[in-house]
Amino acid sequence: MTERTVVPDSLEEVRSLFGDFDENIKIVSGRFGVKIVGRGGEIKINGEDESVFRAAATIENMLGLLRRGETLNEQSVRYIADMTGDGRDEELSALGGDCVCVTFTGKPVRPKTVGQKRYIEKIRKNTVIFGVGPAGTGKTYLAVAEAVRAFKAREAHKIILTRPAVEAGEKLGFLPGDLQNKVDPYLRPLYDALFDMLGAESFAKHTEKNVIEVAPLAYMRGRTLDDSFIILDEAQNTTPEQMKMFLTRLGFNSKMVITGDITQIDLPDAKRSGLVEAVGVLDGIEGIAQCRLTDKDVVRHRLIQEIVKAYEKRANKGNLPVKNGVKRFYKLKGKK
Repeated sequence: MTERTVVPDSLEEVRSLFGDFDENIKIVSGRFGVKIVGRGGEIKINGEDESVFRAAATIENMLGLLRRGETLNEQSVRYIADMTGDGRDEELSALGGDCVCVTFTGKPVRPKTVGQKRYIEKIRKNTVIFGVGPAGTGKTYLAVAEAVRAFKAREAHKIILTRPAVEAGEKLGFLPGDLQNKVDPYLRPLYDALFDMLGAESFAKHTEKNVIEVAPLAYMRGRTLDDSFIILDEAQNTTPEQMKMFLTRLGFNSKMVITGDITQIDLPDAKRSGLVEAVGVLDGIEGIAQCRLTDKDVVRHRLIQEIVKAYEKRANKGNLPVKNGVKRFYKLKGKK
């Protein structure tokens, strides 16, 4: 048995480390199988040698995040513990302090994982970016946040958000209302992200001026999009023809971010996914980047990460049905 001591700078840091009802420290102790107690402003860790070393490193990394102005919650503590347990804790030093933009309510939007940090960096350095990963990794939300930042900084004069109008398995039938009413349900996640960043009133004002546009992918045909920040969401549900059409809309001084989850393709079985094809065809072209987010980048409920892991494990065993190029994508998955 080994004991190690971590000494925070203040009692406030100790309280933040432990969390409400000691929930943060319970996550760390459960992850590494050690006993952790606080005594007189010090944190004592007892257990097997390697486990104590990893737990102490996790607490030090938690302290580092706190000192860079971040707050700790269940998601961030689990992420730090997993990264430290995998021996990747040096990468955590990149986190914290990088605010993409501030929401309408004053909340700073920051990348919460190393993968998300890399995603933002690639968006800023390239013209066309493919952000591919499972649900809950912040692909769309961070892209919208970066679009709003670029718009406010006058780096882009217009924000255009689009997605294919493909039903997720179920048939919705005839929807009431005019054309806009019929396509709005497909675009709701994009509206939600913009409302969060700008507020409903500001969003409505910019929409009326036509400097923010949210529209189905079909509306992009025949256009050239200059001076714009363009986001294509749910790109796994595009056909190769639609993807080519979209990519060739790129105009001068514009940026495109294409996001999608290759495991959630809702196209008919005979249709290939345009996203799967594009990440292979365009690989290696200067100015075009790919960022693969994984289950470790999930920032929603803890169970989403477990669900993603279970499905990915099944896919890697070869049990996933051959559909729309999914197996081909998993062969390419090792590329970052």
